[in-house]
Amino acid sequence: QVQLVESGGGLVQAGGSLTLSCTASGSGFGLSAMGWYRQAPGKQREMVATITRGYTTNYADSVKGRFTISRDNAKNTVYLQMSSLKPEDTAVYYCAQAFTTTFLDKGSWGQGTQVTVSS
Repeated sequence: QVQLVESGGGLVQAGGSLTLSCTASGSGFGLSAMGWYRQAPGKQREMVATITRGYTTNYADSVKGRFTISRDNAKNTVYLQMSSLKPEDTAVYYCAQAFTTTFLDKGSWGQGTQVTVSS
C-alpha cells in the first residue's frame, strides 16, 4: 500500500517562497502521475499542479508562473516550488498519486501540510 508523506509547509510572508516535498513509499512511483491539491478553510479542495510519469505538467490558473511541480523518481519524491506567495495561497496542501492524472482524486493521498501566508 502506498503511503505519501508531505513536508515543507510553514508560515511565510507574502511574496516569499516555500518548497513542499512529498515522498512515497512502495514501488511504482516512476509509473505514477502525481499531483498537489489544496484546501482552504471553508472552501472546496482544488487542484494546484499535476505531473505525469512522462513529466507533462499542468497548473491551476491561479498559480501559473508562480509554482513549479517537479519529480525525482530516484527519490520517490514530488516537489512543489512556490514563489511570490499570496495570502490566498494559505491552505492545507496535499499530494496525491495515481496511475494517471485522471484518477488522482481517487488515488492515494498524504496527510497534508499547512501553508500559511501572512500579509
